[in-house]
Amino acid sequence: MHYLNQIKHKGGGIMQRQTTITENSIIWCGAGISIAEILTGTYLAPLGFTKGIAIIIIGHLIGCFLLFLAGIIGGQQRLSSMNVAKISFGQNGSKFFALLNVLQLIGWTGIMIYDGALAANGAWHLNQALWVILIGALIICWLLVGVRHLYYLNLATISTLLILSGLLCAAIFTHHSADSPTGTLSWAQGMELVIAMPLSWLPLISDYTSVAQRPVPTNGVSAVVYGLTSCWMAFIGLGAALLTHNINIATIILRAGLGIAGLFIIIFSTITTTFMDAYSAGVSSKTIFSKWPGTMAAIGATILGTISALICPMDNFSNFLYLIGSVFAPMIAIQITDYFILEVDYRQQNCQWTNLILWLIGFIIYRILLNYSFLLGSTVTTIIVIIAMTWGTCRVMKLVKAK
Repeated sequence: MHYLNQIKHKGGGIMQRQTTITENSIIWCGAGISIAEILTGTYLAPLGFTKGIAIIIIGHLIGCFLLFLAGIIGGQQRLSSMNVAKISFGQNGSKFFALLNVLQLIGWTGIMIYDGALAANGAWHLNQALWVILIGALIICWLLVGVRHLYYLNLATISTLLILSGLLCAAIFTHHSADSPTGTLSWAQGMELVIAMPLSWLPLISDYTSVAQRPVPTNGVSAVVYGLTSCWMAFIGLGAALLTHNINIATIILRAGLGIAGLFIIIFSTITTTFMDAYSAGVSSKTIFSKWPGTMAAIGATILGTISALICPMDNFSNFLYLIGSVFAPMIAIQITDYFILEVDYRQQNCQWTNLILWLIGFIIYRILLNYSFLLGSTVTTIIVIIAMTWGTCRVMKLVKAK
């Protein structure tokens, strides 16, 4: 794994050092401290403080529970996230989701670099394109340096980010009065936006838990740490939108009086989060093309993300979040059912067509439900329906075979 030193096996071969709970906590704390999380909080402003905070908490509880279940599968089986997909979708079926995941991660890489560069340029007027290139280059450096030394670099960076984020939070929630919310956003839409944040990490978490010393407790701590830091960032975004009447990250930081420290938050929170996207894009690409070097694929994903940040407008990524939900909510529903309930394994099959059809049905259900506003929202409803359909289909097929 990218964070870890390689050590010699007793037999003379090379094996990876397994990660500790502390190392994984630092990794997932860095994932949670993100401009994207803050921006997601600003999107909830039309709901007001009470509903906004409730949605942030409930959405993260749901999303992080799904994240936890996904991580358990990879941790117990010692499989990366996209290799876990083989259990439910077969050898080639998993490649479809690996491709979707690579595209998602390249998209996230571009969005994060774009938002980081936009905010950095607002705080220090240089040139947005130069900021894009600089942040992209730093992420590549993180990928190259990280093989042996990233733990200590991450520890120092995350510790500093936590302190500065605390100062930013205090500045926002002090000496400001709440404004009446403007705009329109339903409870269900807000819930989907929040759930999609942890859900977007769902195809990544097993890349980390699969090499942990104690997979289950490490996975639990990782999900909790990410959930807490992500909630915190979303609270900052919601508070910034309602109290300072501004959703521009650079303006918020400048008004908070953080100056260069604010620039540090922008750049390094972008790097610590986007680095994980780029790395896992490399891991997922190996599921499709097994001979590709993971690090070079990760660097390639970073370059593609950087190019997209240079040429594509990415000011609002809410529709991207909905797309992530529609892809990965039915996928995890099928995986949960197969692994925890039915206890089946389709890795010996080339392609598990029944589950692929069920996934497509789930995708369509999710997209249709986005047009309606109700308490459970699209993600929870889709997962419940697909779990029931997966279980029912398996039982029916067993009865047919028995006859």
